[in-house]
Amino acid sequence: MIKSLRTDDCIDEVISQYSAMVYRLALSQTKNSSDADDIFQDVFLRYIKNAPNFDSEEHRKAWLIRVTLNCCKNLWNSSWRKQTTELDESLAFETPEQYELYHTICSLPKNYRAVIQLFYYEDLSIEQISQILKAKPATVRTWLTRARGLLKEQLKGEID
Repeated sequence: MIKSLRTDDCIDEVISQYSAMVYRLALSQTKNSSDADDIFQDVFLRYIKNAPNFDSEEHRKAWLIRVTLNCCKNLWNSSWRKQTTELDESLAFETPEQYELYHTICSLPKNYRAVIQLFYYEDLSIEQISQILKAKPATVRTWLTRARGLLKEQLKGEID
């Protein structure tokens, strides 16, 4: 039985507030909507089961991001995952530029994808990202600089 320290209304509010963030982060890490759906469900199931207490909304957000990244890591390390091949998915984007940017970001190494996602799409600071990823702020800045460089290089190549 799931222990419930919160009301259903509070859980619904948390899910509606953070669902887009968790899904975007999972999708950016897995590059697959089915896996992102599974991770999304797993993250919020853990939230409901564990009933963690948070000092602030920032603490809750950081917890959800950390759990999302851990679930993605668990997925990539699973023996089942190592024996599968990816299907080509076609996602709907409003503009061709968004499509190109999404696929260019997906081609980056995992750490670079994570910092780009957290910095630009989730509006987190370098300090917040370093706490979530458990890396030094200087390391996060380096990853962000390198990711920007790779993106600039790859996108410039597509424009030429």
